[in-house]
Amino acid sequence: MSRLPALALTVVLFAVGVSACGSQTVTESPASSNPTPPRKTEPLASRPSPTPAVAVVGDTLDLTGSTNDAKLAVTVVKVVDPAAGKDTSPGAGERYVAVQFRLHNTGSKTYSDAPDNSAKLIDDQGQRFNSWITDTTAGPGFGGTVVVPVDDTALGYITFKVPTDSKITKIQFTMESGFAENTGQWRVP
Repeated sequence: MSRLPALALTVVLFAVGVSACGSQTVTESPASSNPTPPRKTEPLASRPSPTPAVAVVGDTLDLTGSTNDAKLAVTVVKVVDPAAGKDTSPGAGERYVAVQFRLHNTGSKTYSDAPDNSAKLIDDQGQRFNSWITDTTAGPGFGGTVVVPVDDTALGYITFKVPTDSKITKIQFTMESGFAENTGQWRVP
């Protein structure tokens, strides 16, 4: 009889823990965007309401991992669309897209991960595309697992294989091979 209350408590605590873990957030506001405050002489009614900027290619987003000591300032530096394969070609009806990322470790522990697992492309239909392991002529990739000490950076391309007719509209990056709860998102014009 004494085991039943302990078992019930364990089940309740597990359910609470599972529901607390699903709080995914998407960061779209660049780290450097600070809306200009209105002048003090303007009447309150005429002041524009600040709207957060939406990140685009060239912007940096501050992302966090599962712990407070895992942080990256991630910049989408460049998009090459279409990208030519170095040793391979996409299949019929497909193309390569290469995205250059800069990862600056702003946390308090070494970043060690495979960035290719952390990135996705999204098209105007909402289709999501994972990275495709191939080299392109756009530039060097990350080459698997990357180890970035605190306050250091890594720069590399991640390649994707997408349908020829897909219009890429968003780029996403989620630390910890896509398992962290904070996802950065950039718009592609």
